[in-house]
Amino acid sequence: MGISRAVLRVVAPVLAAVPVAVAIPAAAEASAPASCFDQSVPLTVEEQRLTATLPAGGPAVGPELIRLAGFDRLVDEFTGRLCRTRTSGGAKLLVKSAGDDLWRTAVDRAQGRRPGMGTLDRYDDRPLYWSRLAMSKALRQWAPRFALPPSARTALLTSFDHGARGLESDRFPFGGAAHRILVSGFDPFQLDGAGVRISNPAGASALQLDGRVLATPTGPARVQAVSFPVVWGYFDQGIVEDAYGTALRGPGGKPELITTISQGRPGQFDIERWAGGWRGTAPDNNRAISPGAVPPAAGWPQPADSFIETTLPYQRMIDAGTTGYPVKFNQQFCVWPDSAKPGTGTPVCRTDAPRPGEIAAQGGGGDYLSNESMYRSNRVRVGLGATSVRGGHLHTPVLGQPTAPDAITDADFEARRKTIADQTVALETAAASALGGRD
Repeated sequence: MGISRAVLRVVAPVLAAVPVAVAIPAAAEASAPASCFDQSVPLTVEEQRLTATLPAGGPAVGPELIRLAGFDRLVDEFTGRLCRTRTSGGAKLLVKSAGDDLWRTAVDRAQGRRPGMGTLDRYDDRPLYWSRLAMSKALRQWAPRFALPPSARTALLTSFDHGARGLESDRFPFGGAAHRILVSGFDPFQLDGAGVRISNPAGASALQLDGRVLATPTGPARVQAVSFPVVWGYFDQGIVEDAYGTALRGPGGKPELITTISQGRPGQFDIERWAGGWRGTAPDNNRAISPGAVPPAAGWPQPADSFIETTLPYQRMIDAGTTGYPVKFNQQFCVWPDSAKPGTGTPVCRTDAPRPGEIAAQGGGGDYLSNESMYRSNRVRVGLGATSVRGGHLHTPVLGQPTAPDAITDADFEARRKTIADQTVALETAAASALGGRD
C-alpha cells in the first residue's frame, strides 16, 4: 500500500460514528420503510462515500457497482429484514447470517459459481466492499422497535463485519492430508485521492483463493482467506490477531503457511523480508491517522521485536517462473537514526539486517497497514511459538484505474486485475510446494 506523508488530525476509531459532512439523501436508502432508519445518525467517512459520483456526474459509484454485480438483492433483503426484526436475539442471528452470506456470495461469484449473477467482471472486488458499507450504514442508522444500547449496536456491527470479511469461515477442519494456508487481502483504499472507482487486487486475490485446494508436488494445500479493512481502528481492536492468532491457536487444524497480501509498487510483485513495528502518518479510509509504534492487541502475546523477518519460501516463489509480472525479494528496511528518540529525524534505510536495539521506522513494505498486517500476523505467530509456520507478506503490482475518467471499468483494467490475481494464486501454490520440507 502506498505511503503518504501528509499529517492529518486523528479521528475516532472505526466503529465510532464520524460526523457527517453532507446529508445523505433518502434516495440512497434501500427499499425499506423510511421510518425504520434514522438518517440523522452520523455515518463513517467510508459510508458517506456511498453517495459519491464520478467528476462528470452520473449515478453514485458504489451503489452502481453493487447493482452491476447483482448484490443489490442482498442489500435490499438485509435492510428489509432489519425493519421486520423485533428482538435483540433476532438481530444477532440476522447480522451474523447476512455477513456470512455476503462473504460466501462474493467468493462464489469470484470463482465462477454464480455465472448468472450480474454483468460485472467476476474478478471485481469492489461490489463486496460497497455492499458491506451499504449494509453497515443501514445497521448503524437502524431504529429498531426495541431498546438497542450503543454497545449492543457496536457488537452487531462487529459481528456483521467479521462475517462479511471471512473471519467467521477461516477455520480449517481437523485431520486430512491437505496442507493448510491462511491468507489475507485488503479493501480498496486511496478513495479520496484516486477516486471511488478504485479496486484492490489484493482483495480480488483473496476472493480467488478462499476455499481453494491448490495442487502441488508435495500434495494438496487448502487455502482460507479473509479481507482486512484499511482502517487503523480495526487494527487497534485486534482484527489481524483475531484472524491469524485464532487460527494458529485453534480450534481446528492450524495453518502451516500464512501470507498477508496487499497492493504495493507499480509493475512488480515484492516478497517483503522485514516487517517493522512502526506506523506512519498516512490517513486510512476514514481519514484517520495514528502514527507511532504499532500498539499491542489485547489478549495476545506481544513479542517486543521491532522487526520480524519473513519465513516464506521466497526463493521457491521467485524460481517458480509465474507469468505476468516480475517477482522480487525486497530486503530494504528503515530505522530511526536515534533509537532513544524514535519518530524523530530522517529514517536511515538499508538492505543488510537490523542491528540489536535499532527501532523500526519502516518495514520493507513501508509504514502503512500492509506492513502492519505482516508485523501483527507474524508477531502473534512468534508469540504463540508457531516458529515452524511459514509467514510473510506479498505485495502485488499496482492495478491502476480504468482509462476513461467517466468509466468504472474497462477491458484493460479487468485484464490487469485478473493477471495479478491469477499470478497471486500461482505464487501461493509455489509457496505451498515448500511445505513438504524446508528448503
